[in-house]
Amino acid sequence: MDRTIGFIGLGAMGEPMARSLRRGGFAVVACAYRRREAIERLAAEGITEVATPAALARAVDALVICVPDAPHVEEALFGPHGVAAGAAPGLLVIDSSTISPIATRAFAQRLRERDVALVDAPVSGGPVRAADGTLAIMVGAEPDDFARAEPILRAMGRPTHLGPVGMGETVKLVNQIIIANVMLANAEGLQFALRAGARLDDVRAVLATATASNYLLETWLPKTWFTGSLEGGFALDLLRKDLAAALDAARAMEMPLPASGLAYQLYTQRSAEGDGALDYSAIVKSYERTPRRADAPVRQEPGLQ
Repeated sequence: MDRTIGFIGLGAMGEPMARSLRRGGFAVVACAYRRREAIERLAAEGITEVATPAALARAVDALVICVPDAPHVEEALFGPHGVAAGAAPGLLVIDSSTISPIATRAFAQRLRERDVALVDAPVSGGPVRAADGTLAIMVGAEPDDFARAEPILRAMGRPTHLGPVGMGETVKLVNQIIIANVMLANAEGLQFALRAGARLDDVRAVLATATASNYLLETWLPKTWFTGSLEGGFALDLLRKDLAAALDAARAMEMPLPASGLAYQLYTQRSAEGDGALDYSAIVKSYERTPRRADAPVRQEPGLQ
């Protein structure tokens, strides 16, 4: 089993994932991707730094990538100092980024020509579950590659093998399609209740026992919008990027995604208003700006019930 693991992409998810690998008994070698703060923290905890992805590939037999989007994955893999420049035959690459399955399969083919295996293993659970090693991990891989990747993935969460390369990304995009639309439904329904003069705590208590109950309403919104702060969480622009990947894959399948197309436009509007770095529950602000009749009940703010 591979005991020294490389890591590229030490952002909000990658940094705690690298720590989970270290805690799981792996030696970890990493390189800074955009900023140095995380690598400096991790170096103080025993993680080794190298200068480039190519140098990283030369130092390990397996590595994990966790960067924002397909162009960043391509740069990490095939840039002038990318993984491919240093990879020996037999290297295992685990991509935990959330990107289009179309791009994933193309990258896998390019790596296969170098006798390098790619496993797509996007994750769900956010920084908190990344920190405690309980991420949901959706995996697309050939069976032998999954068997090799599984011990590495288990140090970071709960991997499920879903099929060949690209299927991990496909199922992750299913998750993103659903949460994007469910968040819109929550925002629209709750703002409807507030505009009508309902008490938010009463509405939430009833919905918790009704068919509209959902994870975002019960668990996510109490940590974001209901606190009065939209900082942290999962950035709206990242969800918007994921919706774009889902729409791209749907076009290739000649499948309409009308609800997700509308959701993409609504999240894009919020991003254009400057809310892209906020949690995606910031979509609620679109309803707050809707003009209100002079004789309508005054809206009750979350957290004041």
